[in-house]
Amino acid sequence: MKIQKINISKENLGLTRPYTIAYKTVDSVAVSFVEIIGENGLSGYGSSNPSKPVVGESLDDTMKVLENENFDWLVGQDIRNFYKLLHEVHARYPENPGVRVALDVALYDIFTKYLGVPLVTFLGEKIKSLPTSITIGIKNVEETLEEAKEYVGRGFKNLKVKLGISIEEDIERLTKINELYGNKIIQRIDANQGYNFDQIVEFYNRTKHLKLELIEQPIDAKNIDPMRNLPSEIKNIIAADESLVSPKNAFTLAAPPSACRIFNIKLMKCGGIFPAIEIATISQYSGMDLMWGCNDESIISISAALHTAFSCKNTRYIDLDGSLDLARDLVKGGFIIEEGEMRISGKPGLGVKRI
Repeated sequence: MKIQKINISKENLGLTRPYTIAYKTVDSVAVSFVEIIGENGLSGYGSSNPSKPVVGESLDDTMKVLENENFDWLVGQDIRNFYKLLHEVHARYPENPGVRVALDVALYDIFTKYLGVPLVTFLGEKIKSLPTSITIGIKNVEETLEEAKEYVGRGFKNLKVKLGISIEEDIERLTKINELYGNKIIQRIDANQGYNFDQIVEFYNRTKHLKLELIEQPIDAKNIDPMRNLPSEIKNIIAADESLVSPKNAFTLAAPPSACRIFNIKLMKCGGIFPAIEIATISQYSGMDLMWGCNDESIISISAALHTAFSCKNTRYIDLDGSLDLARDLVKGGFIIEEGEMRISGKPGLGVKRI
């Protein structure tokens, strides 16, 4: 089957509620959308929403590249040359992870549709389902508890709370959640580089009794030496996020003494499924557990991350709530979520259908 056409667009999806993290407030969402159409009528969908503070590329940067590309190197190619085309994508756009992920995911989608199997089957399914966390942004104590109550009422048992501005209020928010729900829910936290070395040590010592499941990227991602120097009991629950952008970063983080015990892989950081699998392989051989995260994203790329996560036996955590608060989406399907538990739909490719 030959590739017949490539459609490109920028889509505004909106948010049902704004949220704040340590270094920004988000009140709207837009994504790139890529459709690869085959001569037999099959379509593969890809999408991206890179974070410029993390990868140096904005969505506008992504769209400029995609809209100015004529794709003569891709149109007319036989999809059965899948890995050749995939390598071409990653070689052509080394500075544009947002471009790479949109094309990478679309290629995986159309190829596995062509094969007639779900993407996770092609990759090698290891996991059937996992609970995702759902995120509470930086809010005051009262607003935090209101949102926690909503999510627990919807059946979510894993709450991820954004921190990193005020250590005193951060601890109060987590303590109040614990007082309300105790061991009925699991708390994860994400400081988004908001603490320094001394603050994260203080934070950990004052919250040990809360039995936090993990702590994402507490310290500046540009210098991982402070994370390396943390006590082992803290590093054992640290998930590297902004400091883990590429397979090269994975080697650096894992080199003794390691800077963490968990890798948080995001397709939007590394540039797609193909490099995500490379990072996952490094994690497996270096004894790291895997967490799979996201930005605000379409069901398209969330589904791609979920399929990939379930193909890795050392996946322990998923944080794939990035499409749940969108005002609209481009597709439906992809995954099934019931009381916070996510599983694959079982349909070919990503399992998504254009709305």
